[in-house]
Amino acid sequence: MLTKHLKRRLTAFNVWSLAFGCIIGFGCFVMPGTTFLKRAGTLGTLIAMETAALIMLIVSYSYGYMIKKFPETGGEFIYARRAFGRTHGFICAWFLGLCYICIIPMNATALCLIFRAVYGDLLQFGFHYTVAGYDIYFGEVLLAIAALILFAYVNSRGVHTAGQVQSVFVVILLLGVFIILGGTFFSPDVSAKKLMPMFYPQDENHGSALAQIISVLVVTPWAYVGFDTIPQLAEESNFSHDWVKSIMDTSILAGCFVYIVMTLIAASGIPDNFSSWVIYVEELPNLKGINGIATFSAANKILGKFGVFCVSMSALMAMLTGILGFYTATSRLLYSMARDEMIPSWFMTLNKNSVPMKAVIFCMSVSMFAPFVGRNALGWTVDMSSLGGAVSLAYTSLAAVHFARRERRTDMIIFGGVGFVFSVIFALLLLVPISWLNCSLEVPSYFLLMLWVFLGVIFFLNMNKTQASR
Repeated sequence: MLTKHLKRRLTAFNVWSLAFGCIIGFGCFVMPGTTFLKRAGTLGTLIAMETAALIMLIVSYSYGYMIKKFPETGGEFIYARRAFGRTHGFICAWFLGLCYICIIPMNATALCLIFRAVYGDLLQFGFHYTVAGYDIYFGEVLLAIAALILFAYVNSRGVHTAGQVQSVFVVILLLGVFIILGGTFFSPDVSAKKLMPMFYPQDENHGSALAQIISVLVVTPWAYVGFDTIPQLAEESNFSHDWVKSIMDTSILAGCFVYIVMTLIAASGIPDNFSSWVIYVEELPNLKGINGIATFSAANKILGKFGVFCVSMSALMAMLTGILGFYTATSRLLYSMARDEMIPSWFMTLNKNSVPMKAVIFCMSVSMFAPFVGRNALGWTVDMSSLGGAVSLAYTSLAAVHFARRERRTDMIIFGGVGFVFSVIFALLLLVPISWLNCSLEVPSYFLLMLWVFLGVIFFLNMNKTQASR
């Protein structure tokens, strides 16, 4: 028997776990070597992540204000819709949906990286081909698809089950991180001297220290996306909305802490045959096994096989919490849009466990194409996700200003205004190529973005036409 309403089954820790689990995904364990150190070095990454966390704390004021005013599933979509009307609501939701749904397959396909690092070619059987320089194997495709199906099923069991599973996974994730961190203090092979140089040496691809910091800062809407999933769960949270701001802030700070810790560990625990992290990260694409992932290599050096086990479990939990959390958030966004007649009513059908299951199935179906195109091609969607996150942050901040002006809330006008400005800056840095920053979208990402916008326009016009004909 189908139900008609969402159920309040999530505790404060469940919601915190869903938010934190979405913030800490595959990127925390893979990107220290492939992106963060390579763009800005150790100090540059630390400054960028802390600055980004501060900006997100400012933006969270707007979220805390808006969720008390509109405690409805849909979050940013609802805020933009109520403040600026139907068209702006759709634009916000369309970009936010892009942000959320891209992260699901990125986490699913990242599972293969763990298996490649720890078990070598165990899953490299069946058909084999290459897309954008990335080797795709049938066994690895099966693993990603199995994860997508499994966590769609977990989601179907109800938000309480999803919240409980997420909470357990987050505890395991954090336990692994703290074990590795504790090991660094007692390991004779790790020293602060190995964090030098603090920035990547300047060359044609790496500008000044400021440029390097900005190049990492620009991806932070993607890195911290997750705290903003909390409003999507407003109607299913079984606690006072007065707690929401604290839950958001602590998830942001915890995410910042883990990102920085894993990046510094990756730099300080490089293999013995490399004289500095600079040489190591340049050679990283050519390395195989554990040494091919900086955080895994460092964990192995610090605690040996036990360290590899701990970091593997943490990374695995991070990827699984990302899949589960964004299934939950994306399906609730689609449910809210359908309830507001912005997309077909099919998406708001609830199963017997009060889950918009058809929306979950849609997310799963779309994500299943990703394992067949490989991670390099999927990498083009990361910056697109950052742009989608920046658009939703901007709309929420501006909506807060809109309503705060009516109430003459000077504090919220200031916080919302600052959040809006930073969000627009993030978006512009991604969209406008600036040679000395080297942080804009890659060429394929521009084409994919234009396709997404085109599809959005067609879909919106078609829905409007359908509404008018009724």
